[in-house]
Amino acid sequence: MYLSNGRCHLAIPGPSIVPDEVLQAMHIASPNIYDGELIKVTESLFPDLKSVARTDGNVAIYTSNGHGAWEAALANMVSAQDLILVVATGHFAHGWAEMAIRLGINVEIVEFGNSSSIDPCILEEVVKKDKNKKIKAVLVTHVDTSTSVMNDIVSVRKILDLYNHPALIAVDCIASLGCDVFEMDAWGVDVMVSACQKGLMVPAGISFVFFNDKAKAIQRSLPNVSSYWDWLPRIEPENFYQYFCGTAPTHHIFGLRKSLDLILQEGLKNVWGRHRRLAEAIWAAVECWSHNHGVMEFNIKNPDHRSSAVTTLKLGKEYGKQLRNWTEKRAGLTLGIGLGMSSKTDPNSDGYFRLGHMGHVNATMILGAIGTIEAGLIALKIPHGSSASQMAAQKIASTTFPSL
Repeated sequence: MYLSNGRCHLAIPGPSIVPDEVLQAMHIASPNIYDGELIKVTESLFPDLKSVARTDGNVAIYTSNGHGAWEAALANMVSAQDLILVVATGHFAHGWAEMAIRLGINVEIVEFGNSSSIDPCILEEVVKKDKNKKIKAVLVTHVDTSTSVMNDIVSVRKILDLYNHPALIAVDCIASLGCDVFEMDAWGVDVMVSACQKGLMVPAGISFVFFNDKAKAIQRSLPNVSSYWDWLPRIEPENFYQYFCGTAPTHHIFGLRKSLDLILQEGLKNVWGRHRRLAEAIWAAVECWSHNHGVMEFNIKNPDHRSSAVTTLKLGKEYGKQLRNWTEKRAGLTLGIGLGMSSKTDPNSDGYFRLGHMGHVNATMILGAIGTIEAGLIALKIPHGSSASQMAAQKIASTTFPSL
């Protein structure tokens, strides 16, 4: 007998759970793409997207996944043969770097491994050596979805300012937007990329590039910009179709409108706070599981460097895949696979799993996931400490709620 019948809980780090309200908003007949409600709804998105990103700058919408946003940002920031610096703290930073290389861009990678955040001292030495200011942009992930590390973006801006370096700072917020605190303008970020399928709670299919006037001016100086990725027509269209360089992603637009409504109704700071407290409940459980000869380990040891959207955990090759299979097939909980954590002894990253806690999640979902993981640990006889569910519940119970 299996206990997985019923509505399964998707606890992967994106695509995240889509709220029923968003699904209902998308469940409509195809709209007129030349006039009427679609145009009005589309134009309403831009100020609210900028509010979530905490910027007064610009935002271009693309019919693509996050990888499309990577390429869009590159196409508008630099040309072939230009030099960029990629600050790597996981799989996705390397993916962005590889894309740049295939576009003919020269890439220098500063490697910080898969289990630590940026070391500002090391990064400063690299910037300091660039006396001729050849680096045109610094690419960094705010949160790398593979490692679950959260990087200090302010430290990158301080280093560039210290040496009066003109390079653009481009930040990947695909995992973090709407989950972790991010302040585009206050932190001095020039370009930011994100997508709809994680903290914004919409099925995958549209992505975003936010940019300030400095980046806009640099783009205008480039000799060639791809007609599809060009962000200028998308922010200054003469006709509606130019927002998307063709047919609009109609149903995603209505879904995004509803998801932004949900975020703004809750309040962005409350959204950030909810994600942090739910993440802390998970971390409290993991601390318990790791005691008494438990084999579970945090990939990111320092809680100050962990994301509120995703937690990467190590169980060892013997157990990681077993646990994922058990929770999904026996109990209806889908955990994220290990990604980009391969080694000679674990070439498929089977010893890792990722717990996504982003977007449309609440205490019931998180406590249920924790209880299910614990059931899997018991069923599979994986060594672990006790009281995890109790400690997670205490973390939730200690939350200060407004009066009813």
